Amino acid sequence: MSFCYAKEKNVPKKKQGKFSYGNVWTWTAICADTKLVPCWLVAERNLTTTQAFMGDLANRLKHRVQITTDGHKTYLEAIEGAFGSEVDYFMFVKIYGNEPQLQDVRYSPAVCLAAQGVRIQDNPDPKHVSTSFAERQNLTMRMQMRRFTRLTNAFSKKVQNLKAAVAPHFMHYNFVRIHKTLRVTPAMAAGVTKKLWELEDILDLVEQTIYRAN
Repeated sequence: MSFCYAKEKNVPKKKQGKFSYGNVWTWTAICADTKLVPCWLVAERNLTTTQAFMGDLANRLKHRVQITTDGHKTYLEAIEGAFGSEVDYFMFVKIYGNEPQLQDVRYSPAVCLAAQGVRIQDNPDPKHVSTSFAERQNLTMRMQMRRFTRLTNAFSKKVQNLKAAVAPHFMHYNFVRIHKTLRVTPAMAAGVTKKLWELEDILDLVEQTIYRAN
């Protein structure tokens, strides 16, 4: 998903195109079954970032998986480099545009006009080909983190602040917040933990991490 905390056209020319000025992307991966978000990354939208993100994801998975992505072309090289032949991969390309009656509206989200699926590698099960879970996760982020709300002044002024907000959000989402459908946390559903975490458990983990770092 994209997150713009300073429109590129409003950024001084000498800073345009530099990371931290203009568009910054929050990359997320989500398990369709357990709803666990195993990794996320706040960075640019290019091949280097895609490779880093997919490499991190591959290192966190134990078994062969099926992956569905949107039509961003950098996924093709990054997934092959991270997973090799050990993945069933399907790319779901959506074509967006504006409906005629929305042309004169000051702001409105783009409308999905068409979708095309492409089998990239091996044998992904068509029944499990979907980007809906990732899109729903993007909505959850917008609903639960004020800085992702569109057309407000709540955006992050520094990319470091954005990263600092995203990390505890996903810790809470994975370990503390009970998923309404699963009736357990995503981390419990995935077998990462057997207990329901409290906020105090996250704070204890942070303190331990800082202690070990020092």
